[in-house]
Amino acid sequence: MEEEQNVDYTDMLSICPQALEVYQQRGLNDVIAAYDIGNILSTNHFYAEAAFLFKLAFNMHSKSPSEYPLCHILWMIRMVALLKGNFPIKDEELEQLKGLSLPFYNYIVGWKQYKENKDAFSALSVMQNCYEEFPTGEEADRTYISIMMDLFNTDSKLSVEGRSYSTGMQATIPNNLFMYWDQNPPPEIVENFEYHQRLGHFNLKIFNKAEASDWLYQQYGVEARHLFLSARHPAEAADFLRVHVINHYGGWWLDADIRIKSIDQFYSVIPMVYDHVFLLTDNYVVHNDFFGSIPNSPILNECIRTLYHNCYVNRDMFIAYKTGPGIFNRGINRTLYHCLKGEGKRPSFIMLDYNQFWDVIDDFETPYKTASQHWMAS
Repeated sequence: MEEEQNVDYTDMLSICPQALEVYQQRGLNDVIAAYDIGNILSTNHFYAEAAFLFKLAFNMHSKSPSEYPLCHILWMIRMVALLKGNFPIKDEELEQLKGLSLPFYNYIVGWKQYKENKDAFSALSVMQNCYEEFPTGEEADRTYISIMMDLFNTDSKLSVEGRSYSTGMQATIPNNLFMYWDQNPPPEIVENFEYHQRLGHFNLKIFNKAEASDWLYQQYGVEARHLFLSARHPAEAADFLRVHVINHYGGWWLDADIRIKSIDQFYSVIPMVYDHVFLLTDNYVVHNDFFGSIPNSPILNECIRTLYHNCYVNRDMFIAYKTGPGIFNRGINRTLYHCLKGEGKRPSFIMLDYNQFWDVIDDFETPYKTASQHWMAS
C-alpha cells in the first residue's frame, strides 16, 4: 500500500489536464481521490487509465460497509471502464465481482455478452432487473434501455412514410398539449406560449404554479400538492406536474423553453398509431421535455411510483435523476422487463432517436437562463 502511495502518476495523468490538475492538488493517497480522478478520466474517455485508478481505489479501500464509495461499486465501475474501452476483463476479476454483488455481476456479464454478440434477449436474461441496484438516471438505466430497444422498438419510418397531416387523421394519443411556467414568464416564454396558441391545432393548456398546485390537490390529493410545493426548483416542480397531468388526461407535454417547428413537421415525424411516443438523446436518456402518452399509462404509472420514491428517499438527488429523465428510463425499463418475464402485456410504444427529436423540436433564445439559477445548480 505504501509503495502505491509513493508512486508519481504525473506522466500517466498528463493525457488529461483536468485529472492532472486534481492529482497535483490532492495526490492519490486515499480512496476518494482515486475515485474522483478515475471518474474524471472516464468522463474524458480515458478508460484504461480510469480502470487503473478504480482498481487503485479498491485496493486502498478498507472493505468496510461504512466506507464510501462501497468496495463493490469501485470494482464494478472498473469493469465498466474496461467494457467502454473494449479491453478484456479477466475471469478472476468477474468472479471477484460476483462474490461482492451478484446484481452488479449480472449487469457486467450481460452487457459484456451484448457487446460481443448483439444477442439482446440473452443479455437481458443475464442482466434481469439489475438496474434496481442503481439510483435512477445513472448509466445502468441507459445501458439497459439501449439493449432493450433491440427487442421492443419498431422502425418509426414504417409508421410515417409518405404521410402528411390531414384534419381527418385519427391519433391514439389525445390531441392535448400541456406546458408550464411557475409565475411571471419572461417575454421569450410568453412569445412561445402565444406561438403554440397560434398553431391552432392542439387543445393547449398552460399551467402556472397556483393552478398546478390546486389541480394536483383536486386530482391526486394533499400528498401530491405537498411534494409539488416542496420542489427545490421550478424545473423539479414541472417534472412532478408533467407525469401526473399526462397520465390523467393523455396528450403531449412540451417544456416552455422549446417549440414544435410546425404541425406538418410534427405529423411527418411522429407516428400516431402508438399509445406512447418517447424520444431518446444520443446517449439513451429519455426526453421528458417532449413526449406523448395515453391516459392511465402503465409506463407513466411506473414513472410516478419512482417519482414518489425519490421524493421521499432521495430528496437531495440531482434533479434530472430524481424527477426528470431518470424516472422515465426507470419506468420504461421496469415495464419492459415485466413484459419480458411474461408478467404483463407489451405496451404500445415507440422510441424515436435524437435526430427525430430535432426534426420536430426547435430551440430558441432564452435570456432568462442567464438571469436565474439553473436547475442543475439546485
